[in-house]
Amino acid sequence: MSVSDPIADMLTRIRNALGAGIDTVEMPHSVMKSELARILKREGYIVDYTTEGHANKRTLRVYLKYDKNQKPAIQGLKRISKPGLRRYVGASEIKRVLNGLGTAIISTSSGVMTDREARKKNVGGEVLCQIW
Repeated sequence: MSVSDPIADMLTRIRNALGAGIDTVEMPHSVMKSELARILKREGYIVDYTTEGHANKRTLRVYLKYDKNQKPAIQGLKRISKPGLRRYVGASEIKRVLNGLGTAIISTSSGVMTDREARKKNVGGEVLCQIW
């Protein structure tokens, strides 16, 4: 099955798994999805992620994070830049998500990074998504 927006598909799979209380979610692997998972892990939104399989049949498995009361660490995910309407921002135009409580993930010329890192390095780029 062909997906026109793989990043939105990834975010939807995570959102659906969190709503169902599932611990892991699998999806087809790509470098961009792996970078998103790396940032989610580093920022503390997920427990871990692994890449399994070989060659063209690789899958990305994301281990979701819950607290003691089974409340998910991720309260919301929102896709900002879409294939039909790309959203680009300059370094000075990067807005905070929930006054700094959330995270925006930005694809820059220096790689995929959070909004805080992009502001610190003074680079802009395409705003992929917001997580809180």
